[in-house]
Amino acid sequence: MPFTALNSRMVEARIGPGQRLYSQRGAMLAYRGEVAFTPDIQGGRGGVGSMIGRRIAGEATPLMTVEGTGTVMFGHGGHHVHVVDLTGGTLYVEADRLLAFDGSLQQGTMFMGSQGGVMGMVRGQVTGQGLFTTTLKGVGSVAVMAHGGVIELPIGPQRPVHVDPQAYVAHRGEVRNKLSTALGWRDMVGRGSGEAFQLELSGQGTVYVQASEEKL
Repeated sequence: MPFTALNSRMVEARIGPGQRLYSQRGAMLAYRGEVAFTPDIQGGRGGVGSMIGRRIAGEATPLMTVEGTGTVMFGHGGHHVHVVDLTGGTLYVEADRLLAFDGSLQQGTMFMGSQGGVMGMVRGQVTGQGLFTTTLKGVGSVAVMAHGGVIELPIGPQRPVHVDPQAYVAHRGEVRNKLSTALGWRDMVGRGSGEAFQLELSGQGTVYVQASEEKL
């Protein structure tokens, strides 16, 4: 059930009998056909465990279930929308970046401390991003939101990518992340570049980076 880009800020999805979509509440812009929208209290296909994980982290983004027959247009807050097509792998994405995704995908959460140990936990405290990240696994499409559009950066062996934590949107593949610091004496006296913390991603995969450091 791929999403079709209508412009840089809107996507459209066709839904049929037996199919299901999940979207952020309030993201539906218009639809055609017989389509029903209901609040999702089970945490998507990941079930109650997924929902509880996000609520413990204080970042449970409200979802709604979309079912029926027709086409639905999605967008939210005028943010740019980027579509990621999964063919069996896992997408790790900040919960508030999710616009809509296939109901066929398995949703879960990952404790960031498990990637990068203590530094993964520091990332959540320092950058304003949560200790938990949403995971979507399987075959299907995901529409994510970003400021100013998204660029895909490949991550390869011996070729890590460093990203400003506020510019990070999502990543996929066999990737490890940790918060690295470039804190020097200039930063201590308030005269540094302002880039004291960087998210280092290494391994094999792709990271999605937005064009602005603003939060959604």
